[in-house]
Amino acid sequence: MKARVDKHQLPNYGVFDEVRVFDPGPVPGPVRLSVDGFEVRIGLMICEDMWVEDVAEGLVESGAELLLVINGSPFEIDKPDHRLSHAVARVTETGLPLLYVNTVGGQDELVFDGASFALDARCRLAAQAPSFDEHLLLCRLVRAENGELVFHGPHEIHRPPERLQSIYRALVVGVRDYVEKNGFPGVVLGLSGGIDSALSAAIAVDALGPERVRALMMPSRFTSKTSIEDARTVAANLGIRLDEIPIEPPFSAFLEVLRPLFDDLPFSTAEENIQARVRGVLLMAVSNKFGPMVLSTGNKSEMSVGYATLYGDMAGGFSALKDVYKTTVFELARLRNRWKPHDARGPEGEVIPERVITKPPSAELRENQKDEDALPPYRVLDAILKGLIEEDLAPADLVARGFDPETVRRVAIMLDAAEYKRRQAPPGVKITSRAFGRDRRYPITNAFRRTGIVRLDDNARRAPSEGG
Repeated sequence: MKARVDKHQLPNYGVFDEVRVFDPGPVPGPVRLSVDGFEVRIGLMICEDMWVEDVAEGLVESGAELLLVINGSPFEIDKPDHRLSHAVARVTETGLPLLYVNTVGGQDELVFDGASFALDARCRLAAQAPSFDEHLLLCRLVRAENGELVFHGPHEIHRPPERLQSIYRALVVGVRDYVEKNGFPGVVLGLSGGIDSALSAAIAVDALGPERVRALMMPSRFTSKTSIEDARTVAANLGIRLDEIPIEPPFSAFLEVLRPLFDDLPFSTAEENIQARVRGVLLMAVSNKFGPMVLSTGNKSEMSVGYATLYGDMAGGFSALKDVYKTTVFELARLRNRWKPHDARGPEGEVIPERVITKPPSAELRENQKDEDALPPYRVLDAILKGLIEEDLAPADLVARGFDPETVRRVAIMLDAAEYKRRQAPPGVKITSRAFGRDRRYPITNAFRRTGIVRLDDNARRAPSEGG
């Protein structure tokens, strides 16, 4: 061990709670390192230290010749650009070259994407490691005639993947490391014939291989023939085991047991949710008997507005799509059909049939049900949700952007009302700037109301049709 340096700048936002656990250290001085007669004074910074000015300024004033930043910086959309912009700012301020070193892999909800890089004193990218892969990046530093340190190349420069590819790779790494590091032999999931479960299955296969992924198709009286066919096709394309277990016998048994209580009341959310919970019981039974973790398949749009069933389709140990909006689910499905990550363990080519992508989404818990019976179109819903969640806008701000006031009002109310469900959801991969969980902490019981549009009424507090 050459030296010990304490972190000075402690983040206390988003997923970071370091102020609760640690005390900040003083602004450090440079560390002297000598290798085979080559001596350099290294200004060592730890993650958040690079995102502010004072640490780098203190290091250069005390004689540092090179900035070295060690990081556990989690991935989110556009995060690589933010890192680079802060690194450029520190190089511009100090006139020193910079090495940025980031960890790789999944840790619960977080995925660390690596992508370590080097900037020379003129803010030029001298080297960059690949994203989402463990990699040894060698950078050669020499001392110029004026005594300054310069990179002597050429060096590797791996460009970051484009937006959708980076999201998909983060999901694969997140699922793989959660399963591997927690000792599960594989995963089991419900394969409904819909796009969410199809994409979740593809991610699981790319993460673990087809031999470690098992699927159940659990049709009911409301399941269409095309859904059964599509589930079979997805399973065949991915090479995974598919067991078909009709839920009509247990569903009918529940209805019979409840008949004296329900007293011929009309079919409602209660009967819909019984179906989802029967499926959850079957998935957990397979998990308990054979050991695979249940992989939940719900997306962020559903989690936002409560369009999911507690102890039903929300049951599971982990969720690949928890922070992925429905519109992005469609984009990722099309992406996977034309591209496969280099480390993916699944097959090439189309794995999700076009019909699965294009058919109207439906929970199929009652006759002729469509998601848009209870929700706005997903392109509208997701745009409003991004404004409310990631941008922290007020409903009035979204109305000013041109969204229908009543639609904004409904979505805002559903978002607040579904907090109790989200508290009971499994963890899932974080990809956005504000995921549910540690990123967004709202009370379940509250006296606040969304204001700025119209008065709330009691009926609006009901969650959508998958409401329990």
